[in-house]
Amino acid sequence: MEQYVIKGGNPLVGEVEISGAKNAALAILAAAIMTDETVLIENLPDVNDINVMLEAIGGIGATVQRVDRHRVKINGSTITDFNIEYDFIKKIRASYYLLGALLGKYGRAEVALPGGCNIGSRPIDQHLKGFRALGAEVDIEHGKIVAESDHLRGTHLYFDVVSVGATINVMMAAAMADGLTIMENVAKEPHVVDVANFLNSIGANIRGAGTDVIKIRGVKSLHKSEYSIIPDQIEAGTFMFAAAVTKGDVTVLNVIPKHLDATISKLHDIGCEIEEFDDAVRVVAKGRLRCTQVKTLPYPGYPTDMQPQIGVALALAKGTSTITESIFENRFKYLDELARMGAVIKVEGNSATIEGVEKFSGTRISAPDLRAGAALCIAGLATDGVTIIDDIEYIQRGYEKFEEKLRSLGGVIERVASEKEIQKFILKVG
Repeated sequence: MEQYVIKGGNPLVGEVEISGAKNAALAILAAAIMTDETVLIENLPDVNDINVMLEAIGGIGATVQRVDRHRVKINGSTITDFNIEYDFIKKIRASYYLLGALLGKYGRAEVALPGGCNIGSRPIDQHLKGFRALGAEVDIEHGKIVAESDHLRGTHLYFDVVSVGATINVMMAAAMADGLTIMENVAKEPHVVDVANFLNSIGANIRGAGTDVIKIRGVKSLHKSEYSIIPDQIEAGTFMFAAAVTKGDVTVLNVIPKHLDATISKLHDIGCEIEEFDDAVRVVAKGRLRCTQVKTLPYPGYPTDMQPQIGVALALAKGTSTITESIFENRFKYLDELARMGAVIKVEGNSATIEGVEKFSGTRISAPDLRAGAALCIAGLATDGVTIIDDIEYIQRGYEKFEEKLRSLGGVIERVASEKEIQKFILKVG
């Protein structure tokens, strides 16, 4: 198993290019199989989750041609199988987007019940409610969701809770249903809008994405397109907090600043200087950070995927901060690892009280999930010693060339595969 080994103490300084949004890309890849013509998707992030999704799509018979690391051509006309095996779904939860895509196009889909990061219960009841409202029969048999319909029909649907996954999945199924579908209380995240824009680029008729109500007029067929995925706001936010934590000066390039409003607001609150450009944001941190209060909320609120990153920053901030996690109940697992580095934290239910310390100390820790793993790397960069991070396969699921990008900003980090390599690194950095 590989690890990251990190020598802290260097402020991160420079510019870093942000990759395409993983969460948008996974859904758009699924949606691409809904046309019998070839779709070219650009600005794909080169991360493990994307590679697994392409394998899953190829596994049901679609033609997948990797043009280069960031571009792929997909043609769904050769699909012969509607069954997404557990091997794929246990690696990436987003494989369930193939449910909506296959049900919408072919009227049948079988997908294993999903896995993914261990950050708590993420029920799929709203997905199933949406499919049933469109006229599909949905059953759970032998660990699989089986959905089928001879004829999907437009409907008026109100989601009981705001769900990104359900909004996207039902939107895909409704894109080829007969008549008008109106979905209320939908998710408004940028990647929901990006999926709707992609579907429209291949001939769907979707209006209102990014608002509380999405209206979908079903179409008979979809066509070819070339489409570029939006930048990853979570990757951008991760590097912005890396600047804050290391008292650095980092400019994230290839971003949409509007998508980063909640993150920028909190960086202001804790004492960072922010400069916004058309497609870039600069973060400068000069002194010790200030404490604040954070509550995660659906977009446009503060994103749950950015909660561990600000948690690391607040653990170094002057004063007492609180974080309330309102989305996932297991999102505080990283705080145990942070405490091993010297952080002073008390967790009660879905709230954490953090008493800031002057600095962390390096030790051996484990990444409990994707975003927490990246946040712990940031913590390692802010220590006065060496930090070893296990289970980095979580991080590689969602961050392209993570250690290389950190090194380009002056971070001292290497990926290693043995104790011997760890000792060699420690000797080298002194």
